[in-house]
Amino acid sequence: MELTLLGTGAPDGLPRHGCPCAACAAAVGEEARAATSLLIDGALLIDLTPGAAFAAARAGHSLVGVRQVLLSHPHAGPAVEFPAGLPAPGRVPDGRTLSLISGHRVRAVALDSPGTGYEVTGPDGTRLLYLPPGAAAAGLPNPAEPYDMVLLDVLGRPDALAALRASGAVGATTDVLAVHVDHTTPPGRELHRRLATAGARAVPDGQTLIVGEYHAVPDLPRRTLVLGGARSGKSLEAERRLAAFPDVLYVATSGTREGDPEWAARIAAHRDRRPGSWRTTETCDLPPLLAEDGPPLLIDCLALWLTDAMDSVSAWDDEKWAHGGERALHERVSALVAAVRATTRTVVAVSNEVGSGVVPATASGRRFRDELGRLNAAFAGECEQVLLVVAGQPLPLRG
Repeated sequence: MELTLLGTGAPDGLPRHGCPCAACAAAVGEEARAATSLLIDGALLIDLTPGAAFAAARAGHSLVGVRQVLLSHPHAGPAVEFPAGLPAPGRVPDGRTLSLISGHRVRAVALDSPGTGYEVTGPDGTRLLYLPPGAAAAGLPNPAEPYDMVLLDVLGRPDALAALRASGAVGATTDVLAVHVDHTTPPGRELHRRLATAGARAVPDGQTLIVGEYHAVPDLPRRTLVLGGARSGKSLEAERRLAAFPDVLYVATSGTREGDPEWAARIAAHRDRRPGSWRTTETCDLPPLLAEDGPPLLIDCLALWLTDAMDSVSAWDDEKWAHGGERALHERVSALVAAVRATTRTVVAVSNEVGSGVVPATASGRRFRDELGRLNAAFAGECEQVLLVVAGQPLPLRG
């Protein structure tokens, strides 16, 4: 089954007409995208968009052979110049299957929002799933048979991809393509980096793909350390890296602080933005979690883990530090680093990058700064990918 992407952008395209934002200004060349539209084997057109005939011609195709035009959006879409000779656009009712004379079978997939998703099976038996913008599939069987290709709003609805993975509809060999790309994500390398963390990719408008043809799935790092200063966006970056995966275990090392409403508000803000399918555990006992098999771990954060570890060995007391406290702390750090080295789980950990600002005025403050720097370096040494987040911008340091 041959798929030509006449467009891969959001309904308003990228860049949006008249939009002054930086993402739209940078969306030039291959990063400029028309509204998403799919041409399958020259016989089936999904979503008729402005300029579809010209887009097909630029890709070296014609719409003359199209026998069926289907709509997926919850409305008929913007007014378009209807190319002569095309059949009138229609929509398949949810759960119903349409058989085409070309040998394709199209089943309408129910969604959790208005609109229609389509499962297309080609004459060769290959299968693709297409979801409209802002939508997730509803009512798929569990377990489901993996699709050869899935096209959806990866960045707008990462939970939709997570649900497909949980059901088995997206497997290890499924080619996941991002469509409906909007200006909410910067184009270029940043777009492709974010998609790679979700095991997905984006292609330029006009590209023709063979459904079921092997394509290397982005290599997801198993262990990642995300560093950054206060309010740099490091926790949000860490959460993004696992948003498209189900059953993540969020490991909060912060604990609770009685009588501190500002701290409680911080914790609540973190909790509210996590996907509903994630579970949370509050603990600083990390090695047993790392030793177990299970879903991905998001550890937030190592700085608070270190605070707890230093509390446990009375590291703030100079005499106790000198007489066994330092050795005890280093043993705990070594045990954590060894557990990270040996783990088989996917791990994303967050930590504060320290030491670039004012030197702490107290011995205990300098001690914490130094020990956190050592912990970060040792933990990073066991990770395939290390990022530094500055002003919300992730800078790859490794991987």
